[in-house]
Amino acid sequence: QVQLLQSGGGVVQAGDSLRLGCASSQRTFSDVGMGWFRQAPGKEREFVAGISRSGEIYYADSVQDRFTISRDNAQKTVSLQMNSLKPDDTGVYYCGATRRTAYYVPRRYLMDQKSYEAWGQGTQVTVSS
Repeated sequence: QVQLLQSGGGVVQAGDSLRLGCASSQRTFSDVGMGWFRQAPGKEREFVAGISRSGEIYYADSVQDRFTISRDNAQKTVSLQMNSLKPDDTGVYYCGATRRTAYYVPRRYLMDQKSYEAWGQGTQVTVSS
């Protein structure tokens, strides 16, 4: 069973930056897509960013040009650098790992929570105005 251990998060002010990390126990880490999702209070979990095994990267429109997702297959980690944070970015952030995929997958695959078979424990990000 894949385990994902998240790190980072916290309370910051609008305009600040945070970095989230996610370490995987998966032996075949390089064969899966990785993604970040978030859930604000009273709202459904939503896609934030995803990176395929080929390195294709996709972002939600709301975080485009502010967030950066990256992966290190040797270290089996995925990170989310969040800059210019806004109060609307507040929520619990989850990293996820998909099932083993083809080398190329469409954007909609990484955006769909059903594609993911493992999730991190979640980490709180709070952005004050």
